[in-house]
Amino acid sequence: MVNTGPRGRSRRGDILFTFALALGLCLAWLIRDVLVLLYVSALFAVIFAPVVQAVSKVQIGRRRPFRGIAVLVLPLAIVGVILAFGFFALPPVIRDLQEFSREMPSRAPGLLEKIRHLPFADHIDLDEVGGRIQDFASSAATHLLVSIKDWAGKLFQIVMGVILTIYFILEGDHAYRWFLSFFAPANRERLDRTLQRAEVRIGKWLLGQGSLMLILGITSTIVYLALRIRYAYALGALTGLLNVIPMVGAAICIALALLVAAIDSWGRVLGVAVFYLIYLQVENSILVPRIMKSRVGLPGLAVLVALLLGSALEGVVGALVSVPTAVLVAELVDEYLVNRSE
Repeated sequence: MVNTGPRGRSRRGDILFTFALALGLCLAWLIRDVLVLLYVSALFAVIFAPVVQAVSKVQIGRRRPFRGIAVLVLPLAIVGVILAFGFFALPPVIRDLQEFSREMPSRAPGLLEKIRHLPFADHIDLDEVGGRIQDFASSAATHLLVSIKDWAGKLFQIVMGVILTIYFILEGDHAYRWFLSFFAPANRERLDRTLQRAEVRIGKWLLGQGSLMLILGITSTIVYLALRIRYAYALGALTGLLNVIPMVGAAICIALALLVAAIDSWGRVLGVAVFYLIYLQVENSILVPRIMKSRVGLPGLAVLVALLLGSALEGVVGALVSVPTAVLVAELVDEYLVNRSE
């Protein structure tokens, strides 16, 4: 006999809910890349929304020229900065590369002679080394051709992320209200207040990150000028801009600075290496915890743990959004899990 009472209906509902939950988790796992892209785009929309609002309020005389296109000013400004950097920084680099290629045939014998006088150089077969370099170059070229598809996929994700961020800025309020409609009115108001507080704190993260970029850009430019490294201003600006990408940005800047310094002398290479060793320690132990604590209200330990977890889960993208995500999680935990005494 089938149980059709309230108890039987409740048990059947629990079974259906369990199956639906399992199906939803399985579907979420299958489309996890899309969900991560949506989350990152929505988070960047929250971060850049105050900037777009500030741009829309800019007045020139009695007019607000950016009111209708404020959301497009930010990507256009980024593209303009990239083009300006290329216009001022690339010509001297290209000129030096052309000069180096012209002088390479005359400098090659002297360079080989210096290599032969290095310690243990008599145990090195230069012909074998040259063959290995050629094999490495050919394998690298093959790998580059194979990875073009992966790079195209990454580029497509970046473009879609920018488009989604713009749409979230324009229509994010409707999506936000639709999300809140799934909750009961009493819970809806509480969640709304919590997310509004998190939005204010997340917006301040951009100011903190901008402060870190400015500090690194200025200090690195001063060090490059003191060491008389080529392209000091361009390298300093690039160092500050790439600091927005945790870990990877610093690695790229260190590699470029060391490569440029190696053109002139090993002493400058040592100076750049010492500067970065000291600065990375100061940034990770003092600047990042204190600046982010003052901006977003997170303890230094929480910031470092968030960076480690974000980079371990999603690499560069995870590290990039780790601190704003930690702010959101901290606000939700503080509202729903922390027991406050009267």
